[in-house]
Amino acid sequence: MFVTPAFAQENPAEGQLHTETGVAHDEPASGVFPPFDTSTYASQLLWLVLTFGVFYMLMQKVIVPRVGGILEDRHDRIAQDLDEASRLKAEADAAIETYERELSAAKAKAGQIASVARDEAKAKADAERAAIEAELNQKVAAAEARIADIKAKAFAEVDTIAVDTVGTIVEQLIGAKATAADIKAAVSGTTKQGA
Repeated sequence: MFVTPAFAQENPAEGQLHTETGVAHDEPASGVFPPFDTSTYASQLLWLVLTFGVFYMLMQKVIVPRVGGILEDRHDRIAQDLDEASRLKAEADAAIETYERELSAAKAKAGQIASVARDEAKAKADAERAAIEAELNQKVAAAEARIADIKAKAFAEVDTIAVDTVGTIVEQLIGAKATAADIKAAVSGTTKQGA
């Protein structure tokens, strides 16, 4: 039967426990803290042993294996992660080494190609320069030959021009025509003296 505190205060039954304190109304309080009461010591020890045993079995059979499994899983996962990290580091190191090797090979090849291209360009420029110089030398020789021809023609015609000019001048100065043989002799004598 459920008894409310108000009902228990109004109608306390004899021999019944008070609902708020759990102590019978007629019994005097012993004043000893219940866990230290020697009369209940044996039952307390029994319950302590039983509770400890149950908790020990629970820890041994359920909790410790689960925690051990979790720790083992974490340890395995960490070991796998470390192995994976070391593998990736080794791959990265190998990739860097390969990259550096290929880069140095490419630099060497580029230097070699540049050297070959420079040598080819120099050889081509030298060949073109030689061809241009040869062509210019031919043109200079041809020009000198033309100049020599023109000079020879000019010197050959100088006598004729000189004879004509002297003939015209003599005719205008003295009013008489000189003979072509006299004019040629005079011009030839002058040219020989000037040479």
